Amino acid sequence: MSGTVKEFHFTVEQAGVRLDKYVSEVCPDLSRTQAQKLIEGGQVAVNGNQEKASYKLSAGDTVLVKIPPPTSTHLTPENIPVPILYEDDDILVVDKPAGLTVHPAPGHTGHTLVNAILSHLTTTSDSTQRPGIVHRLDKDTSGVMVIARNPKAHDNLASQFKQHTVKKVYLTLVRGHLTPEEGIIEAPIGRDTGDRKKMAISGESRGRKALTRYKVIHFLGNYTLLEVMPQTGRTHQIRVHLTAIGYPVVGDAIYGVKSPFLSRQFLHAHKLGFRLPSTGKYLEFTSPLPEDLEKALKTIS
Repeated sequence: MSGTVKEFHFTVEQAGVRLDKYVSEVCPDLSRTQAQKLIEGGQVAVNGNQEKASYKLSAGDTVLVKIPPPTSTHLTPENIPVPILYEDDDILVVDKPAGLTVHPAPGHTGHTLVNAILSHLTTTSDSTQRPGIVHRLDKDTSGVMVIARNPKAHDNLASQFKQHTVKKVYLTLVRGHLTPEEGIIEAPIGRDTGDRKKMAISGESRGRKALTRYKVIHFLGNYTLLEVMPQTGRTHQIRVHLTAIGYPVVGDAIYGVKSPFLSRQFLHAHKLGFRLPSTGKYLEFTSPLPEDLEKALKTIS
């Protein structure tokens, strides 16, 4: 899948910010270095003009950012065991194990979910670094993912995610007794200005809208087991939102709280529901808690 150029339009609210810094803040998936490369490559315009990375923005400036699709690269199919929950001519639904990165990245071109499912894709000759990937899970998050097997299916699924019609239910364990037992967390998320590897609650001018629903399943000692339903798909959304309200995810060494009984974050993509690209029929797929998370619950119960 060759993909298309993505365009983003922004209006500057605060004067004096460097162009490269601003672009990396409003586009959380871009590092500052990547923002600089886009600027140097003529992919960023300020009020319709090309400017240097060091250009200081003024309030009211309009910034256009174009992000081209990933360049083609050679990817090798690998025999990595990943359970397949469903398969047809258009899609694969898999149960991603924890510890498996979804797609290749610089310095990490192998042993990813993409390598594992590459042999199942029908359009390998036009593959990019993310063939078939419509959404993602963090490396240490386990659970259900859907993979597109052809460009038409990819576009269909991407549209469903964009329109927020896909049902996503996660199971997570947080520290503390979360009250109220049902609620909505709504706060914009953007790149943490103090640590480029992290996300954080940001102002609306820099962050992107993020909304998370949750429901308490039950309390276990000083912990709470939750169902979490993210309505948007921001990077690290669940972990950032729960930490922001004072109930950090157990085992999350970046945003949450380290755990003596768990070596990774207690976050599992339990259920995924969407319409099949081929027929429009709505289906839901479920993954039970993996052994390490079940064991963690027994330890504290």
